[in-house]
Amino acid sequence: MQNDKLKSYISLHLIVFIWGFTAILGALITITADAIVWYRMLLAAAFLFVFILFKKKSFRIPLNSFLKLIFVGFLIAMHWITFFHAIHVSNVSITLSVFSLGAFFASLLEPLFYGRKVLWYEVFFGLIIIAGLGMIMKVEVNYLNGMLYALVSIILGVLFTLMNGKLIKNHDATVISFYEFIAGVFFISIYFLYQNKFTADFFVLSFNNWVLMLILASICTAYAFTASVKVMKKLSPYTVMLTTNLEPVYGIILAYFIIGGKEKMSASFYIGAVIIIITVILNGIIKHKTGNKAVGTTKEAGSADLV
Repeated sequence: MQNDKLKSYISLHLIVFIWGFTAILGALITITADAIVWYRMLLAAAFLFVFILFKKKSFRIPLNSFLKLIFVGFLIAMHWITFFHAIHVSNVSITLSVFSLGAFFASLLEPLFYGRKVLWYEVFFGLIIIAGLGMIMKVEVNYLNGMLYALVSIILGVLFTLMNGKLIKNHDATVISFYEFIAGVFFISIYFLYQNKFTADFFVLSFNNWVLMLILASICTAYAFTASVKVMKKLSPYTVMLTTNLEPVYGIILAYFIIGGKEKMSASFYIGAVIIIITVILNGIIKHKTGNKAVGTTKEAGSADLV
């Protein structure tokens, strides 16, 4: 049991690292945020479709669950659109720093979804993270629009994470992800048809964009998203959400070395980022010393873990 949980933690950190790289790809791909998400979800769904056929898994799913997956797919699409838009109007570092609020929102919403008590230290650490973020916002006011889009994105991310935490109890992670991606493509396509965006130019991408998009759709989406849903069988949504706070660390470091210039921030930004990182570490220590009581409570309420 402990060995399975350790494997889940290791897998989760790999996933979070990949998510940090996802932000870099979003900054490098030169098409609009909604187009990125449309291509990303369509290609990822195609990869998962082939994988499900290869593994001879069943596509069958109860109508009630199917309707929930459609709604979650909509949330995921909006989450990614606002995420990539935040990167385009600000930068990777700003967008990912706002994502640190995910654990705080999860600490408030998870008890509602899983029927457990609010843990004082989860809220306390969440408030410290807000303070660190406040320090960043104070000195990087020019990126306010990007911060607001990122805020909307992380709230949507917490919501679909908590919903997937319930769905994974009864359904295969790959099948869940496949239907959610198809739903996302459906909703975005309706919007594109209404806006007459499906022109000949829409389907013409540069070679560089195609390469980056294939990496984004396969490794950073089809694999990482499905794996993140799967680890929820062993970890709690809050634990996953908190670990996801390391995404800004990985992403900011990668952005600094890969993109450079635009990603160099003020000293106050990095002080705020360090406060957030230390908070994440302290929370992990407390959870370990309390014997994972919070996780145990969540398991009794329904088992599951994700972002």
